[in-house]
Amino acid sequence: MQLHDAVVLITGANRGIGLEFARAALARGARKVYATARDPESIPLEGVIKLKLDVTCAEDVARIAQQCPDVTLLINNAGVARFGSFLANNSEASCIEHFETNFYGPLRLCKAFAPILAGHGGGAIINVLSLVSWYAPVEFSPYSASKSAAWALTNSLRLELRRQNTQVVALHMGYVDTDMTAKIDAPKTPASLIVVRTMDALEAGEEEVLADEMTLTLKRNMNAPRPVYLD
Repeated sequence: MQLHDAVVLITGANRGIGLEFARAALARGARKVYATARDPESIPLEGVIKLKLDVTCAEDVARIAQQCPDVTLLINNAGVARFGSFLANNSEASCIEHFETNFYGPLRLCKAFAPILAGHGGGAIINVLSLVSWYAPVEFSPYSASKSAAWALTNSLRLELRRQNTQVVALHMGYVDTDMTAKIDAPKTPASLIVVRTMDALEAGEEEVLADEMTLTLKRNMNAPRPVYLD
């Protein structure tokens, strides 16, 4: 799918990767960019259409689909990431919070926009995932579980939507240099570079993006004699 003349809707477009997606869409000639956030006034970018959207609210999703019937590219970027393990006292509540945003949010948006994309010849969906879709570090257990579920969602939707010519792209990456990871002491990739690699892959017709060296290394080691997720 080409970005030139596309109509793009981005969730969580007020900061980090979502904001970079909005900038990149404009730079590549998108005809219209809907930038959404719970507080649209927090989106610090001109040239986009700022809309209120809480992806955990079914009514918000239905309203956005009615407001934006010309979308040809949906980018499911909104997400939440908290520290915590499955044995923590609040793990059930943490899992509910993560799944509401990171799994059910994209599911709601994909269901709402699939017929809209079909009406425009297929279009595309980008689901922002993570390298922890494939393994579960203890300190990010609920987050990892939600991203694993979102990966399964992405893989299944790709097959289901292929018949309507919708390109479904899974974006996997490690730590990205955003405010969400500000307190994490680890190598990070600039958000702008992650987005460039993703947009290039989208325009090349690819269906999976391994956007940094950490993710590439992990994917290679998934089939090692002792797979990385065992440790």
